Amino acid sequence: MSGIRLLCVRQFRRGLFSNIINEHYMASLAIDLGATSGRIVLGKYTGSEIQMTEIHRFPNNIIKVCGRSYWDLWGLWNEIVTGLRKAAASGEKIESVGVDTWGVDFVFLGKDGHFLAQPRSYRDDYTVGVPEKFFEAVPRDELYRRTGIQIMNFNTVFQLFAMRQEGNSAFDAAKGLLFIPDAISYMLSGERVCEYTILSTSALMDPETHDFDDRILDAAGVSRSLFGKIVMPGDVIGTLTDDVAAETGLGKIPVIAVAGHDTGSAVAAVPATDGNFAYLSSGTWSLMGVETPAPIVTDKSFAMNFTNEGGAEGNIRFLKNITGMWLLERCRASWKREGREYSYPQIVAMMGTAAPFRSMIDPDDASFANPEDMPSAIREYCLSHGEPAPSSDAEFIRCIFESLALKYRIVLGRLKELSGKKIERLHVIGGGSLNAELNRMIASSLGIPVIAGPAEATTAGNLMAQFVGLGLADSMSGMRGALASDPSLRRFEPEDRQGWNVAYARFEGMLVK
Repeated sequence: MSGIRLLCVRQFRRGLFSNIINEHYMASLAIDLGATSGRIVLGKYTGSEIQMTEIHRFPNNIIKVCGRSYWDLWGLWNEIVTGLRKAAASGEKIESVGVDTWGVDFVFLGKDGHFLAQPRSYRDDYTVGVPEKFFEAVPRDELYRRTGIQIMNFNTVFQLFAMRQEGNSAFDAAKGLLFIPDAISYMLSGERVCEYTILSTSALMDPETHDFDDRILDAAGVSRSLFGKIVMPGDVIGTLTDDVAAETGLGKIPVIAVAGHDTGSAVAAVPATDGNFAYLSSGTWSLMGVETPAPIVTDKSFAMNFTNEGGAEGNIRFLKNITGMWLLERCRASWKREGREYSYPQIVAMMGTAAPFRSMIDPDDASFANPEDMPSAIREYCLSHGEPAPSSDAEFIRCIFESLALKYRIVLGRLKELSGKKIERLHVIGGGSLNAELNRMIASSLGIPVIAGPAEATTAGNLMAQFVGLGLADSMSGMRGALASDPSLRRFEPEDRQGWNVAYARFEGMLVK
């Protein structure tokens, strides 16, 4: 297969991109919902090119009601329908649609097949302290041995256990449970399924069998009967319901399962030509890992809290969840409330005015999970760990960027140790691939080349699964390898190794304080 080029158009406007829209290739729609925004993207595969056109973009906001944090599923659905209508109005012949979202969260179905309540957000603090209570039923090491999933308080298993403990009425009445991408697919098709990659984030699945673990289900207080049949990326779930087909104007097109976990879709689009790489899916979260044919569940991986999530073609994404640009996003929100709003070019320029390696933080410290004021949380962390606190917005920005790059070095070293893989380069995918300054820092911190792109990896991976499902391509892995010739990819080489080595030694020392 010749190289595949990603041709991305940021926003659709009727008539503006007729050279793209009117070419006679099969087109599919990717519904891509992230933790802060969602979008609908039209994609076409020409055999040498994946053409992607953003049709509709919209915010995804957590809503707080009576002390609880929820996702607005109804609001998201309205935006999705709006995007599907726009796609139908483009004049393009749409052949399929697929959905990816963030992981772990879910919604309950009642006996009538309707949703019982808005889905709770993983950012809700109702699971704080819950894992320790769950471990009284299933010890921590046994849970990891059975599921291979990194212990994080918001894992689905802990959310379910917390709901059981608090007497949640939706939990008590539930006759079905759908993870968020499966819930959207259900709203589109009326078919209840459980997609493999999103299930793998839950700590309810045996990574060896790709099926539910009954002991864990029992401890969480839920029955296997709540879940739909397990499907793989590329499987056809069903077709649009009559109502949705008519409302959107798309007709009875197939709904195809993709890697429902957005990171699974993103990793499927890593432009790799061999296996000697690690990946960093860089966005609100940073997810750094390698691909393996089987799960890695050892005493060391348990001690280091690494996770085994499902890959798009049934393999394993062995990775570590790291707090990403959430830190900067929350700082920007605080600064905006104070009347200071910065564009990304301004942020980069400001960072350049701050002294390097002045302040360091552990991005994964619990105090940064969801503070009311992120700059204050960073300041307090620095003061309690013997670090000089940032005194300007520019110093906060540099602190975040450098701390992330240094934390990635720690994780990369552990990936090498645990997997035994030879890692010659790091592929940075997702929105963070456009962050040239951070990518330069990462290359210098890690001491290996960084290949940045594609920025639209999640959407590309979503579409690739649909193209396989439609019979346009034999495999997602075959398409991925061909993406390596995409001219939009950028390469960053290590610089200032001595300076970064000195900073790393100090960073390691700070983490043990």
